[in-house]
Formats: sequence, structure tokens, C-alpha cells
Amino acid sequence: MLINLKKVCLTTLLVMSPLFVSADEPNMKLFGTLLIPPPCVIENNNLIEVYFGHNVGIHRVDGINYTQPVNYRLKCDPNIKGWDLGLSIIGPKSQFDDAGLQTNIADLAIHMTRNGEPFILNERFVISPDKPPIIQAVPVKRPGSTLVEGPFEVTATLLAEYQ
Repeated sequence: MLINLKKVCLTTLLVMSPLFVSADEPNMKLFGTLLIPPPCVIENNNLIEVYFGHNVGIHRVDGINYTQPVNYRLKCDPNIKGWDLGLSIIGPKSQFDDAGLQTNIADLAIHMTRNGEPFILNERFVISPDKPPIIQAVPVKRPGSTLVEGPFEVTATLLAEYQ
């Protein structure tokens, strides 16, 4: 009886084996074309400085006073493939303002706007290269805080890229 059982199991195994696909025979093809998006350069790759002055009063920082333009020029090669151009500000986000770059002073941030609306940091916005947004910067303080006297600064990256 045991010999017959072995023959039945072996026969079943041989009959079922053609149902399994061999790993040696490919049955899928993946392919595409890599493209390089056209380059964009901001301000000829130079540093963009926004100066708020020597006389920023700690009691006058209110998100309106001391507003300054972020002057930049955007130069992009022709976009013949229909890529979307995005703009973002990459930098240290304040804990009290999603559009605020945290400065070296704990309760002080620089609030960024694009066309008068908050420019949410570290997020990409689709823009037109022919009409880049107006970007402005303004000092803001944490609500309920008292600022300390001293120089302040923050650095960030203004990034334009096609996707």
C-alpha cells in the first residue's frame, strides 16, 4: 500500500508542475524614456538678500511693519515638453507660522508671502515662468511673546524646478 501511495503522489506532482511558470521565462516588459527638464536659474545663482534695516523696533514687529520685497529674477530655458514649473522656499519652518522662516531669535520668524498670500514653506507651488509671483518678507513674532534685542537672520533656498 505504501508503494502505491508514493506512485500516486509522484504522478500528481508531475501533472501539476506545468502549471507553475518558470522564473527563467519573462512575461512582463517595463520601458520608457528619460527626459531632462529645462533648467531654471534664479538671480543668476547669486545670493538674494533682504535687509530689514538697523532700526527694527521690538515693539513694532506685527506682521505688517518692515515688509520688504524679495527681489529675484527667474530665467528658464524654453519648456517645449509641457513641464509644470514649481517654486518653493526651503528652510527652517517656525513653530508658530507655517509661512514663517525661524530666525536665530526664538520668538521671531520671517513670514513669507507670494502675491499677498502665505507662502507655505517646504511646499511646491505651480507658477508661470512668464509671470513669477511677487514674494515679500515681513518679521513676525510668536503671539504673546516679548522679543529680545539683537541682530537676527535666517537663510533659506528659493527653488524653481520643472516636474
